[in-house]
Amino acid sequence: MNKLIIFDTTLRDGEQSPGASMTKEEKVRIAKMLERMKVDVIEAGFPIASPGDFEAVRAVARAVRDSTVCGLARASEVDIDRAGEALKEATRCRVHTFIATSPIHMK
Repeated sequence: MNKLIIFDTTLRDGEQSPGASMTKEEKVRIAKMLERMKVDVIEAGFPIASPGDFEAVRAVARAVRDSTVCGLARASEVDIDRAGEALKEATRCRVHTFIATSPIHMK
């Protein structure tokens, strides 16, 4: 049987609701819980979105050892480079790309 890979987006997508936001410390705490639950990939955030998001992704990358830490990036060199910079201290890392279609993400 093939391995089922769990890819969790709580740290990024969990902030998409109005009024919902997490501090860097809360994101690290949740990431450590996800790691203890044996989640394979933890999407830590969208590093280019803001300095705070960059720092949160970097903090999660430093804290998590067993899961792969992922950063979201538009399919552009500047976004991918920023995600790579945030993830450079991760034991295992991944960049999750998307092609922007909304006016906000196209900027």
